[in-house]
Amino acid sequence: MSSFICHHFYPSLCTSKHALPNNPIAPIYLGIPNFRDKARFSRLSTRCYSEVPRHIDSHDKQKKSSFSMKQCAISISLAIGLITGAPDLNWQSHAQAITTPALPDLAVLISGPPIKDPEALLRYALPIDNKAIREVQKPLEDITDSLKVAGLKALDSVERNLKQASRALKNGKSLIISGLAESKKDRGMELLDKLEIGMDELQQIVENRNRDGVAPKQKELLQYVGSVEEEMVDGFPYEVPEEYRSMPLLKGRAVVQMKVKVKDNPNLEDCVFRIVLDGYNAPVTAGNFVDLVERHFYDGMEIQRADGFVVQTGDPEGPAEGFIDPSTEQPRTVPLEIMVEGEKVPFYGATLEELGLYKAQTKLPFNAFGTMAMAREEFENNSASSQIFWLLKESELTPSNANILDGRYAVFGYVTENEDYLADLKVGDVIESVQVVSGGENLVNPTYKIAG
Repeated sequence: MSSFICHHFYPSLCTSKHALPNNPIAPIYLGIPNFRDKARFSRLSTRCYSEVPRHIDSHDKQKKSSFSMKQCAISISLAIGLITGAPDLNWQSHAQAITTPALPDLAVLISGPPIKDPEALLRYALPIDNKAIREVQKPLEDITDSLKVAGLKALDSVERNLKQASRALKNGKSLIISGLAESKKDRGMELLDKLEIGMDELQQIVENRNRDGVAPKQKELLQYVGSVEEEMVDGFPYEVPEEYRSMPLLKGRAVVQMKVKVKDNPNLEDCVFRIVLDGYNAPVTAGNFVDLVERHFYDGMEIQRADGFVVQTGDPEGPAEGFIDPSTEQPRTVPLEIMVEGEKVPFYGATLEELGLYKAQTKLPFNAFGTMAMAREEFENNSASSQIFWLLKESELTPSNANILDGRYAVFGYVTENEDYLADLKVGDVIESVQVVSGGENLVNPTYKIAG
């Protein structure tokens, strides 16, 4: 089945805007482009495929069969959001009104309220399978929704959440302890003790009707929960495919701080962003980035796109379109890398659409403000190199849990502190430094230690 048609273009990173054609039935261009001042710009189109994509294991061919009419309808319905409302990029006047309602099958792509908190997304993305700790975590996460109720009435819901979490911890503690990695058991049990004490303290806060004290204590408790869950991870959980095994790999997580010098803003001069990189779900992508950070590749680089939809950087000066490895004098690229819920190893080299996984949920979705991902060329899945972007806003194009960027671009981290200030960055603001502050020991095969 051929590509369907729609009416919206995403602007490229080029400093000159690409004009929209007068023809209202132009192909859809939705991509996060890779190049700034180069001849090409990336586009992403939603397509119906009738052929098996290249570079797919024969073992998965049954997943990659042709689009059925139903699947194509789902894909089309995803793009309808582009017509009814997209990021404010000054091209709404080119859209034609579409009054057809979204197809009912779109609902299968949305399972419950989306999780938008980056810390929560990282907790749920850990490679663990311990139902007992998740039953403690869930009601504590739900306190966020309970606090949306106005006034002191919210505390009644908070108390129910807390009782549920306390009951789950009491009933499941032995299973939680048994799930701890042997070498981390003492630390995990210590964290569980702190969690129990913290729950008692939160109960007192609720009884005192201190609404303002709930959120800080909830955050503390969830940090304990997340730390316990991290103590359940015993080493790196899988083997990276052999063809990528010699590349820089982040086998675990790392935290970086990015300091940006903000120009022409009297209220904000310097801003430091804390970014958690997830090598469990994107070891090649995250490893490539950490290796570049250790090379100081991004230090002194400007913000190159800031349009209210994404903030992007990573395009070096000169003709190169990415990082040139001094040891080979060749561009270094990384494969498209997508981890899916229920899978043990990421998919490489193909979008989820190409794999026929239209309903799959990614482990690292584009749900949070400040989701961090790699930019790449449109038709080259394995062309990402050094250009990175942060998603800023939800729209009909990128609603959480039904996001057409999910499965097409490799997410490898989230901004967890000062993410709101990403919206204040402008083209020309300078990244003064990016530094690894923890987890650097999880980088294997680093090339920055080699001359060059």
